[in-house]
Amino acid sequence: MTTKKFFFLFSVLLGMATTKSLAYDIAVKNADGVTIYYNYTNNGEELEVTYKTDNYNSYNGSVTIPKEVSNNNKTLKVTGIGNYAICDCTSLTSITIPNTVKNIGKAAFAGCNGLTSIKIPDSVTSIGDIAFQSCSGLTSVTIPNSVKSIGTYAFRFCDGLTSVTIGSGVTSMDEGVFERCMGLTSATFLKGATTIGNGTFWKCSALTSVTIPNSVTSIGDYAFYDCGLASITIPNGVTTIGDHAFNWCRSLTSVTIPNSVTTIGDLAFEECDALTSITIPNGVTTIGERAFHDCSSLTSVTIPNSVKNIGDAAFGWCSYISKIISKIENPFAIDWPTFSNYAYSDATLYVPKGTIDKYKSTEGWKEFANIKEETSTGIDQVTSDEPQILRHYTINGNKVTTPKNGINIIQMDNGEVKKVIVK
Repeated sequence: MTTKKFFFLFSVLLGMATTKSLAYDIAVKNADGVTIYYNYTNNGEELEVTYKTDNYNSYNGSVTIPKEVSNNNKTLKVTGIGNYAICDCTSLTSITIPNTVKNIGKAAFAGCNGLTSIKIPDSVTSIGDIAFQSCSGLTSVTIPNSVKSIGTYAFRFCDGLTSVTIGSGVTSMDEGVFERCMGLTSATFLKGATTIGNGTFWKCSALTSVTIPNSVTSIGDYAFYDCGLASITIPNGVTTIGDHAFNWCRSLTSVTIPNSVTTIGDLAFEECDALTSITIPNGVTTIGERAFHDCSSLTSVTIPNSVKNIGDAAFGWCSYISKIISKIENPFAIDWPTFSNYAYSDATLYVPKGTIDKYKSTEGWKEFANIKEETSTGIDQVTSDEPQILRHYTINGNKVTTPKNGINIIQMDNGEVKKVIVK
């Protein structure tokens, strides 16, 4: 090896060693004898907690961060927990944060899976990206009203988290804040929030209860994707339900959509296969592509006159729909697969009085075999109080026109599905 190459390699290794060297400005023992590492901030007038080296894992057991630190005859306030400061401290079991701390940095506590609780003081105004990611021991979190922003994936993979309360100071959140918190069962937003961000509760499959205040105006893409919600009331004030917002919420049996909503995004409720009926309020102008696609238990739909666009396959594969009430007075063309083939052949489409000829001549709508006008008192008079058989299927799910010997599956016009034996 030449001398020139040797010194080049030596300088590279020296640079690497320097990168792995001390990451703090001062180290001071707190009252419990635990050494805490700090960096100077605000031109040396304040301190933020940091780590010993970039191997992280600097803290163990119980740690109390003091409000202020005296060093070299100078007393400075501790106002921050820096980026990666307590990252991957897997043996950390508890931490006390003083009410002088204003910000919790990026990945500050990421990977601290031994941490079972955290009290965020009401002095904190920001929580950084992935700040508590993979803190799987956390069981509950209260975000105080002082917090104004929560970074991307801040609590992602906190599998032990069962409940969360989000303070009124948080008006919006970045992407995936509580993504894959698989144990999370309830979430409460205090009044003040305006946006539930993209993927906020993505794949929180145990989430059965969420409180959304009237201040919220937008529900982002994938916000509640694959959650365990059985019912949801969207508050009056929300104008947009994002793409995939409630996609795969397979326990969802009822949803209340307010008149304030103007847009239901693409795949917003796709595969919500426990949903039996949906009334789209007057105010909605756009129903996105596959918005209610494969909602296999859906039996009735009401579409208001305000709707101007219905996306491709919006109600596709909703094979049990028996009643569609369209309030649209001037029907516009829709694509053929907007509804399922079964809906076109078996469901009844009720249209406003005096518009049946328009529907019978408009692309998409004219494919319905059964179109009826509403009477002056509403939908056509019911001739019987008893549910009627709407469709017959074999045990394998194949549709048949007449019952077959053996076990048959029948769908009633009230949405009930049951097995019968035909001899």
